Amino acid sequence: MAITFVPIVVMILYSFNNAPTSRITFAWNGFTTYWYRNLTQVNGLTHAFFISLEVAILSSLISVIVGTPVAIALGRFRFWGKGVINTMVFADIAAPAIVVGAASLSFFLSIKLNTGLLTILIAHVAFNIAYVVVVVRARLSGMDSAIEDAARDLGANAWTTFTKVTLPLIWPGLLAAFLLAFAMSVDDYVITSFIAGSTVTFPLFVYGAAKVGLPPQVLCVGTLIFLVGLIVAWRTEHSTAVNSSARRRKTHSPRRRSARSPRRRRRANCTRSVGVSTVETDPQQERMINDDHRRTEGN
Repeated sequence: MAITFVPIVVMILYSFNNAPTSRITFAWNGFTTYWYRNLTQVNGLTHAFFISLEVAILSSLISVIVGTPVAIALGRFRFWGKGVINTMVFADIAAPAIVVGAASLSFFLSIKLNTGLLTILIAHVAFNIAYVVVVVRARLSGMDSAIEDAARDLGANAWTTFTKVTLPLIWPGLLAAFLLAFAMSVDDYVITSFIAGSTVTFPLFVYGAAKVGLPPQVLCVGTLIFLVGLIVAWRTEHSTAVNSSARRRKTHSPRRRSARSPRRRRRANCTRSVGVSTVETDPQQERMINDDHRRTEGN
């Protein structure tokens, strides 16, 4: 597993290399932060990066909004066509990217839709929905449906049950699905290359610049993306762990004993010490019994 971090370490290390030709070289020429201070000096790099961010954020949000109801329907209900939808979801994940890209291009050309930013967004939403459905459904599978049934039994309607019960419980799954869709969208090159038209995203810019020599600013942008993703993942994991710990403490906290009057407390203590159950006696009957005892003792 450690070998997967070697390219990341190399990228971070050589983003501080003092390359003399403004092109990436693996000959170490000294430490510098010049490329970070001049991150926007490369023509087209900043624009391509923000295009990728825009597409990734929009496609991830739309995928979560559309994919969450699909995941709930697949995980909670039985209906006609459920098997077909399951097959389509996993086929979308298993399909090679080059096949998806070619099919998307053919579809957009058949409906006479010009390729560009809109077609990139549609294609990214299409392949991200499958990942969202799988992640959210996995979260739902670990949640007890009796909690939702209890909310409905207490009078909550479907919308209140979803917003007050289901949504807070599946929130970590929604966040994980959003982050996964975001990463898939930012990283995509193959599908985007078919349907981008004149629009240039960050992966397309990197591929084009690699033909003439990559500027070190590309490594700087990659390092910043990696660090931001690492911080977000750590914060998400930390928040989930804190919430789980708080729920466990709340669940296992000792219950408060209800306050009892001194008379009831004495009666309960006597009952526990003797080991028999107390029987409530009518006060008038008790006075009659006491009078009989006193007459008997007087005689």
